[in-house]
Amino acid sequence: MNRRDRESVPLAKRRSPWVEIKTFTFHPTIYKSMLGKTSPSAVAGDIVTVYDRKGQVFGSGLYNGRARVPLRMYQHGEESFGEADFLTLLDRAISLRRDALKLDSVSEAYRVAHSDGDGLSGLVVDRLGTVLSIQVHSYGIYQRLPEWLPYLKEKLGAEQAIVEVDPKIADLEGIEIDAQLSDDVRFAKFEEHGIRYEADFRDGHKTGFFCDQRDNRKRFGDLADGKDVLDVCCYTGGFALNAVRGGATNVTAVDLDEKAIAQAKRNANLNGQARVNWTHCDAFSFMRQMQRNGRQWDLVNLDPPKLVFSKEQQAEGMKKYEDLNQLACTLVKPGGLMATYSCSGQLSAEEFEAMAIRSAHRAGRRLQIIERTGAGADHPVMSNCPESRYLKALWSVVW
Repeated sequence: MNRRDRESVPLAKRRSPWVEIKTFTFHPTIYKSMLGKTSPSAVAGDIVTVYDRKGQVFGSGLYNGRARVPLRMYQHGEESFGEADFLTLLDRAISLRRDALKLDSVSEAYRVAHSDGDGLSGLVVDRLGTVLSIQVHSYGIYQRLPEWLPYLKEKLGAEQAIVEVDPKIADLEGIEIDAQLSDDVRFAKFEEHGIRYEADFRDGHKTGFFCDQRDNRKRFGDLADGKDVLDVCCYTGGFALNAVRGGATNVTAVDLDEKAIAQAKRNANLNGQARVNWTHCDAFSFMRQMQRNGRQWDLVNLDPPKLVFSKEQQAEGMKKYEDLNQLACTLVKPGGLMATYSCSGQLSAEEFEAMAIRSAHRAGRRLQIIERTGAGADHPVMSNCPESRYLKALWSVVW
């Protein structure tokens, strides 16, 4: 019997607690405007059976009526979903990284759980050496961490974990922070493609280290042999250090974040490298000055922070992207290489590429595009949540 032929389940016979959705969608995050009736017994953090507007079982999720996203879906279909099924989802995510992708052979740092990309909406887990760095966006997920943390540590051979919840999210979700969930750890040391790094959980961004750029960092380093290299918005030095590893003759790395530059220098020291010209400066100011000086490089990397946060301010963010890319193009020697990135999920790959091309043309340059990449395979994208493809990279010869 197909879905259309099934009869509606009367309210009195529905699996409690339950919620009803008004809009048919396989998207994992269901907003308030998409919710219909809710059983009186449903409370924040409950696993709820989800019914469609015709009264048929649609799937299961976690409910939190006060949240901006009151329903997060973890299973579609008529089968029941229980606490053990979350562990099955975690096992599936771990197996992808360790068994299928075999990431342990190339890095001690990778993403273990990528929220909607792993069917684990609201949970992000990075493994950084022997430390698990966890970000939570859901009350129901946070509620279950005391049980999940020992399980994850054992499965991944981790010794410590640090749990972060953005204060705004904690307020929206009604999460009361339990300091005992996190171990007393500030730093984690680990190796990626033969390069040593240190993550700082107090002063670092996001989970402490951007695992998503792992493959791009190595690719950039492989292009650096014999090159004069510029790394703009270098953060803690991953691309610059890979350029040194790859045989660059000279590397200049620029960032406005003083703490990031300090961490980049510590990372360089971990590798016994001092051949990077670390520059604490605003990217716009630095590139404009270099433009006036007539300075150009063989290989330029441009990895700015997120600049488009919503559709409402996309025009403002796009203007910044265009200005940065236009300046960067002028600093590449004719026939040199440039890698440029965007981590703004609101910006599509097509919009990003059009922006990069437009910026180059305004600078009187042309891009010979040789490759398009994105986040590493440990940041998968589910077909029902395509916006998870947030990181875009464009590799070009600049003429």
